[in-house]
Amino acid sequence: MSILHTVTALFKAFLVERTSLAAENMALRHQLGVLGRSIKRPNLRKRDRILWIWLSRLWRGWRSALLIVRPETVVKWHRQGFRLYWRWKSRKKPGRATVERDMQRLIRRMSQENPTWGAPRILYELLLLGYDVAQSTVAKYMVRHPKPSSQTWRSFLKNHMTQTAAIDFFTVATVTFRVLSCLVVLRHHRRQVLHFNITPNPTAEWAARQITQAFPYNSAPRFLVRDRDGIYDGDIFRRRVKNMGIEEILTAYRSPWQNPYAERLIGSIRRDCLDHVVVLNEDHLRRILTEYFRYYHQARAHLSLDRNSPIPRPVHPPQDGKVIARPYLGGLHHCYTRAA
Repeated sequence: MSILHTVTALFKAFLVERTSLAAENMALRHQLGVLGRSIKRPNLRKRDRILWIWLSRLWRGWRSALLIVRPETVVKWHRQGFRLYWRWKSRKKPGRATVERDMQRLIRRMSQENPTWGAPRILYELLLLGYDVAQSTVAKYMVRHPKPSSQTWRSFLKNHMTQTAAIDFFTVATVTFRVLSCLVVLRHHRRQVLHFNITPNPTAEWAARQITQAFPYNSAPRFLVRDRDGIYDGDIFRRRVKNMGIEEILTAYRSPWQNPYAERLIGSIRRDCLDHVVVLNEDHLRRILTEYFRYYHQARAHLSLDRNSPIPRPVHPPQDGKVIARPYLGGLHHCYTRAA
């Protein structure tokens, strides 16, 4: 009888222990479920990922216990770890550096001081400083930034470049959501911005005055490329252009690629300048664009201008002196020259 009592007590203790363990497991899983609903993306460290990778290899039931991420994520971590391991195993032995340390530091400095620049832009600056390097070398040593890659554009209207200009509007929203319209007048030959102005209410009469201010003293071009915006449809604008001896070249509907230089200029304005500032009002936008166009004309290198700026910059040999940086737009961009 005592033996039966002992066995019954052991069985009850064992059953109570299993019941308590199951209850504790259920409570923990419920709390993990609440946390999973509350936290959309858990903050996992490298050692957490390594732990789950090893559990997936050693424990068959790891999928049923995984709550914070999906099993596919653990599989992806394992593949990434394998790629890193294979890259480490297949690495080449270090050899003698083919590029001098000073050049490497200069490339890194330019890429750090100008986060929006890619390898071609840095290469143009180095060529203007007298350094003969390859674009692949620049891409190898520059500091990578999480930014979208810059786009290129095709040449257009190659004939009569010196006698062709283009105009276009773009809009800018201020901090108070007020929409400002900006008109730019671009000369095709050296990609020079001849004139720009800003207004909250653009009209045909206002646009006609801008054309007069852009081409004073018989400096009007032979052709003017523009789109079919309704602002230009007023008689006053067309008469003004015709009286100045300018022939209008209208692009097709919904074909901005037919006015590529003006579209490229507006894209550069947004990527290089407006995407990095918050415009307060009309006067603030005017000062910002004035400073940007100073950088655009005096410092910014262009592929179509033999990797030079609209106002040509001289090439400084490496022996001329130390490389110094001149900031534009509060240090958003820099121009590199040599100190005498």
